[in-house]
Amino acid sequence: MFGNWLKTSILMAGIVALFGVVGGALGGQQGMLMALVFGGAMNLWAYWFSDKAVLKMYRAQEVSADTSPYLYNIVKELAQRAELPMPKVYIIDEEQPNAFATGRNPEHAAVAATSGILRLLSERELRGVMAHELAHVKHRDILISTIAATVAGAISALAQFGMFFGGRDSEHRPHPAAQILVMLLAPMAAMLIQMAISRTREFAADRGGAAFSSDPDALADALLKIESYVKGGVPLHAAEEHPATAQMMIVNPLLGGGLRSLFSTHPATQERVARLRQMRL
Repeated sequence: MFGNWLKTSILMAGIVALFGVVGGALGGQQGMLMALVFGGAMNLWAYWFSDKAVLKMYRAQEVSADTSPYLYNIVKELAQRAELPMPKVYIIDEEQPNAFATGRNPEHAAVAATSGILRLLSERELRGVMAHELAHVKHRDILISTIAATVAGAISALAQFGMFFGGRDSEHRPHPAAQILVMLLAPMAAMLIQMAISRTREFAADRGGAAFSSDPDALADALLKIESYVKGGVPLHAAEEHPATAQMMIVNPLLGGGLRSLFSTHPATQERVARLRQMRL
């Protein structure tokens, strides 16, 4: 657990340092301030309201102990084991098996599962999946991803506006070729660091979920089943319509080829499974 937090801290420091370098190269203090304010405002809104927006995008329906006792009671038992407040529970009417957690803190959290995952997984495997999602809540991963997105967005904005800001003065203005190179490469570098942070947090949630459920093999088995269905071409329509939300899912619902491993927000499933198998209690 400490290793994952250390890696996340290093990556966060890297993306902040990148912001400083890009700001100095393109916008000076004025450009850095404008980009950070712009990115911060956008992501502050996202931090407070994105959970409602995402649940609406996925047409998620809130359930209770009366309307869906099977899922609700699994989440309730795991939340108690994790010493978390009871989150709101939602079901998404989608055939692809998948799940996610959202909410700005444990007191305002929600977990959602597709109808497909409820049909596919055994109760033991579903417990493993929901424990993983509650680990995201416990680790406050929404806050971490929001901070990363704020700085990454500010870097992209700064790169876009760089040509207008120039250097701090005519004597220190960067060479135009170097300016263009920074404008092109900085957003990509920020995106890669942001994705690396996301992958690190997935490993941490796997470990935390396995501890909450006391059954790492259950989560491993569930991940293999889910990925098999995704690779088999079962779509998640809401994720296709809103691909930026794919990073929230327990398994990437938009699996593709090419440079997927480099640009993916999720670690390779086989690596996740291998780590979970090593955790057998």
